Amino acid sequence: MKKAIFAVLAFIFLGSIITAYAQFTAEEISQREKIEELLKTADIIKAEEIGEGVTKPWQLFLRKGEEEVSGCWKSPQGIQKGHLEGWQYEIAAYQMDKLLGLNMIPPTVEREFEGKKGSLQMWIVVEFSLLEIMEQGIPLPDKNPEATVFNRGKYLARAFDSLIANEDRTQQNVLYNKDWRVILIDHSRSFRSKKKYQKRLLYGKNGSKEKQLFRQLPRSFVEKIKALDFDTIKSSVGPYLTDEEITAVLARKKLLLDEIEEMIEEMGQDKVLY
Repeated sequence: MKKAIFAVLAFIFLGSIITAYAQFTAEEISQREKIEELLKTADIIKAEEIGEGVTKPWQLFLRKGEEEVSGCWKSPQGIQKGHLEGWQYEIAAYQMDKLLGLNMIPPTVEREFEGKKGSLQMWIVVEFSLLEIMEQGIPLPDKNPEATVFNRGKYLARAFDSLIANEDRTQQNVLYNKDWRVILIDHSRSFRSKKKYQKRLLYGKNGSKEKQLFRQLPRSFVEKIKALDFDTIKSSVGPYLTDEEITAVLARKKLLLDEIEEMIEEMGQDKVLY
């Protein structure tokens, strides 16, 4: 099974291996600050080119005392093969994930490597990617609770991608573990700020992605979107988004909430929110 940039090591504390699986559990979430600190400050003891993707990522192996962590480092910046890429968007997406309580994106920090700034994201273990599911004909879950977990994760990812204008969600960067919890990687083409990304969502009833919908969403997620304002986003993402990019997020916030309200009017709140 291919693992590409999203498999193998997680992190090691005091000699015992603790593996982080998607979507992150409460116990794993409680360790995020610890992991972030290791990613930022641990010594790089080995580096390997991953050899896949436009962004030319590396796998970095780090150690601090008896603690070790492995991560995916990338530093794309500017137009590459016709697309605007930015390592800073990886960090901004992670910060927005935390702000909204999604818990779908691995810990991601700024880290310098070989004299260049870039993003370093925790290297995680998964069961398979959506691409592998399609290529290998792995059956999608059709019975609960797995079917509910799968579908809700799919809808939540679409709503989040719509909010941050992630134009590069591919089957390869949607990952699952064996009980169908989802994790999301690769956000270097997010936070588009052109007018077309402020007038129309990527997903949803009126979205540009062939009406791929988000039929059900967590109440807590929707409430946190409602609470977003410029200062809240700015304090979360720091220097990784421009004022223009934050303003574009807020324009999409309105579009997203309008569509959610429309769904509630059509189907009823209990059918849409959980």
